[in-house]
Parts: sequence; structure tokens; C-alpha cells
Amino acid sequence: MGMYEDLRGKRVVITGAASGIGLATAERFLGEGARVAALDCDGAALERVLAEKPGLAGGVVADVSSPDQVRRAFEEIDQLLGGVDILISNAGISIRKPFMDIEYEQWSRVLAVNLGGMFLCSKEALKRMLPQKSGVILLTASTNGMQGHPLYADYNASKAGVILLAKTMALEFAPWIRVNAVCPGYVLTPMQMAEYTPEMIDEVNRGIPMRRHADPSEVAALFAFLASSQAAYITGQYYAIDGGETA
Repeated sequence: MGMYEDLRGKRVVITGAASGIGLATAERFLGEGARVAALDCDGAALERVLAEKPGLAGGVVADVSSPDQVRRAFEEIDQLLGGVDILISNAGISIRKPFMDIEYEQWSRVLAVNLGGMFLCSKEALKRMLPQKSGVILLTASTNGMQGHPLYADYNASKAGVILLAKTMALEFAPWIRVNAVCPGYVLTPMQMAEYTPEMIDEVNRGIPMRRHADPSEVAALFAFLASSQAAYITGQYYAIDGGETA
């Protein structure tokens, strides 16, 4: 039994759904009784998730930075769900490098996935939401989009862009469609564990008031609330979920 009765039966698309925050969010919306389509660029990981989560309406393999792949993905989602009520645009990549070592190719790739992907997926979702005059779009930004962090110039710039993209869409598509951004701090995801050693994670935890990383399910809980009618008056906002780090 979910917390938010109005999410039952809602048609939900989640990008980057095969791991980390995206997977936890898919699990949460399934628990709320929503119909969930999972989108990810990693076909093998997506197949594993579909096998483990038979409640999912289906999975679509796509690179969110490709206009053609995103368009085709949403056509597949039309077949799976018959439309879109909620988009959680979450797919993102991160590469830890000093500014002077970032090649333009890497910069372009990070911006294309993290910001371009939000633009492309939002546009496809809006094509489906506007005729029905309802919908919720939630973008995964980051506390890295709120303040500077060394070694992540491309990632930080992309996430700051995501926050302003959410605010702008919220203004253009009110009052029918709500758009917000969620800004996680440190979350214990496979992406994080690939970049940080256990020693680095311990060191980070000492600097967080709550003394730990977030669990992905805690970020998923914020998405569920913001997608629900409990958040009906909330749009154009961005929410840090960071254990007090930015305080």
C-alpha cells in the first residue's frame, strides 16, 4: 500500500532507471501502484531489472543525448503505457577530473547527457502532457548545481543548467503542468562507489552533518511526494536532499 493514493495507475517514465536513484525511484513508484516504464542506455542492466521487477510495464534502451533515440523511446512508451503523466528525468553521468584535464569531447558528452537529455525527454513528455492539460516533470539536478565543487566543472555546469531549465519550464507550462528539480548531495549509488574509495566515502561522511550518504530510496521518497497531489502547489522549485551539507 503506497502513501499517495493519487499515484495509483499513473503512467510514469523514469530515465536512468537501471541503477542507483533511478532504480530506487522505479521501485518506489511501483510500490505506489503506478505503471512504470524504465528507460536506460545500458541494455544488459535494464534486462536484469526487468527480470527482477516483473511489475514494471517495460523497459526501453536509449541514449538520452540522442534526439532520434529519445523520440523512438517515447513512441515505444506510448505502446507500453498509452501516454505519460509523470516524467522523472534522472539519467546522468559524472567524470572526476581537474578542469585543465577535461577535454572538450568529455565536456560536450557530459552536457549532452546531463542537460541535453533533460531537454529532449521533457520535450517528448510535454508533447503528451499538453493535450491532456496535466502532468508532472521532475529533473534530477544536484547540490553540485547549487555551489562549486572542484574536479567536476562539466558536471556542475550541467546541473546548474538543469535547475534553471526546471524553473523556466515551470513558468511556461503553469498552471497545468508542474516542474521541479531535486538536488541530491552524496548518495550511495553504483556511480558514486565507482568514483570513490571506501576511505574517500568515510572522509566525505565526516563533513556531512548527518554523517552519512543518502540511501537512494530517500531521494525516491522526495520524488514520490513531489509527483503526488500533496505537492499540487509546488512548481519551479529545487530541493536539496543532502543531510544538511549545504546548510
